Amino acid sequence: MRRAALLLLVLAAAPAASAQPPHGVVTDVRGGPALYAANCATCHGGRGQGVPPPGIQGAGGIVGMGPSLRNVGAGTTDFYIRTGYMPLGHADDQPYRKRVLFDERQIRRLVRYVASFGSGPPIPEPHPGRASVAKGMRLFIDHCAGCHQVVARGGVSSGARVPPLTEASAVQIAEAVRSGPYVMPTFTRKAISDRELDSIIRYVGYTKDPAHPGGWGLDFLGPVPEGFVTWLVAAAALVAACVLLGNRRSSE
Repeated sequence: MRRAALLLLVLAAAPAASAQPPHGVVTDVRGGPALYAANCATCHGGRGQGVPPPGIQGAGGIVGMGPSLRNVGAGTTDFYIRTGYMPLGHADDQPYRKRVLFDERQIRRLVRYVASFGSGPPIPEPHPGRASVAKGMRLFIDHCAGCHQVVARGGVSSGARVPPLTEASAVQIAEAVRSGPYVMPTFTRKAISDRELDSIIRYVGYTKDPAHPGGWGLDFLGPVPEGFVTWLVAAAALVAACVLLGNRRSSE
């Protein structure tokens, strides 16, 4: 009787253990086309042509509805995969930085395959070591701080969360500037030259561990939280002074 019950439990658990997740990496797949078919084709189409609304139902019941990947290039693809922006769990989710699902070999093969869908920007090779932090700060204020905040800690834009740049590598910053992920605008070399981009990257690198000449930086969230703290400290000090003066006068 016990053996029969144990056998039933094993049979019941076997389908759940062997079931594939609805999305994510298929670990026994090595080639770029197979990786693309398993993780991208539901939303972006079999050859990167895109899937318009209302989309098609793919693996795991996921309804795909994604833009075309024709001519996006290796740089854009590399950014979305290495930051964990893709693949998404649902087509209407906002992409954000999360755990990367692919290993290095899978990333290279998938990037190479998507880049074969047409021409597009390659993976950039920035050189921030030759650039200026001061110039980068001016350029960042002009082009980036409106959304990312002046010390690159992110913020909120219309209909989107703006990510902090504390984990972004030099290559990822360059890729984002040239490709314009999600609602971010694309900056051509005419708008921001490669030398200017190097300066922006060097400044962003500086903001990851900036100097603290004024003391506690409050995680560099900007003037608003600093103002709140100032008012709270000042208000507490004023109240304490009033209480002390009142007690002194009443004791006289």
